[in-house]
Amino acid sequence: MSGADPITALQEHIRAAAARGACLRLRGAGSKDFYGEALEGEILDLRPYQGVVHYEPSELVITARCGTPLARLEEILAAQGQFLACEPPRLSAASTLGGVVAAGLSGPRRMYAGALRDFVLGSKLLDAHGEVLRFGGEVMKNVAGFDVSRLLCGSLGILGVIAEVSLKVLPLPRAELTVRLALPAAAAVQAFNRWAGEPLPLSATAWCEGAAWVRLSGAAPAVNAARARIGGELIEAHSAHAFWSGLRDLKLPFFGQPSLWRVSLPATAPALAIDSQPLIEWGGAVRWYAAVPAEQDVRAQAILSGGTALCWRGSCEGSRFHPLSGTTLQLHRRLKQRFDPGGLFNRNRLIANL
Repeated sequence: MSGADPITALQEHIRAAAARGACLRLRGAGSKDFYGEALEGEILDLRPYQGVVHYEPSELVITARCGTPLARLEEILAAQGQFLACEPPRLSAASTLGGVVAAGLSGPRRMYAGALRDFVLGSKLLDAHGEVLRFGGEVMKNVAGFDVSRLLCGSLGILGVIAEVSLKVLPLPRAELTVRLALPAAAAVQAFNRWAGEPLPLSATAWCEGAAWVRLSGAAPAVNAARARIGGELIEAHSAHAFWSGLRDLKLPFFGQPSLWRVSLPATAPALAIDSQPLIEWGGAVRWYAAVPAEQDVRAQAILSGGTALCWRGSCEGSRFHPLSGTTLQLHRRLKQRFDPGGLFNRNRLIANL
């Protein structure tokens, strides 16, 4: 894309591929190539289309292009005492904003601050004709009708090129600390849900290897009062940061195993009948299972408890993503047909035959 305006070059590339009947594989850093059903088509490298378009710290909104490295975005925000409260996973040091939004993943703070889609205010999408479509804007409550910008979160690029995104940002907490309590998994989940019902400044909870981890963030008096209420061992700041960063970026030793399932459940759901000790986060709403015995059906267990299961890594029968109901699947097909009728973008990436 050198030698031309980046977005013009993107448009020309899209139009040329459409004219040839080709399929384009949209790619940023490639850190989430594993996340999806298939990788098909000619690679369209989106990293050259990067940079912050608009950022006024007093407005708590930043607008940036899809190829902007997430690390750079967070560096700019941190310099102004702000951050992305949904803590999207940094699966690579080169992870890009477009990839973050396309995957729609959120980190440890999601249960208490909101999901990535809750922070997306507006977007600019390049469709299969190379035309620029704009949705939302840079202020809250600016959407009338269907909120397409949030729809793009988790779409894995099947609807078009997510060229620009406007995100709501928040001030960094004035105080933050982490405590660890020795608790069985079931007792930890009960405690997480009990504390969530109280006026405590929770910002993350997790259970890992026999211990419950609780992060408190906010005004110092509220954080200190909550620490006294919850009890437990106070974790030194550097160690606490290493744990939560490892959980956010899936870098803890637990995540290094060759087989990994991510199960989403009601937060109060009892333990699943699976012979594998889980790592639990989001107050019990997400439970990771590694090295599950081959004869045990994780997805069936998740369904029995009212949840869904994603095969994050390793072999599995059928789709990696949890199968969609007939009505939901039909909605996905209609959206794909509306935005990309020729199947130009990321064919079969989110759902087979889509």
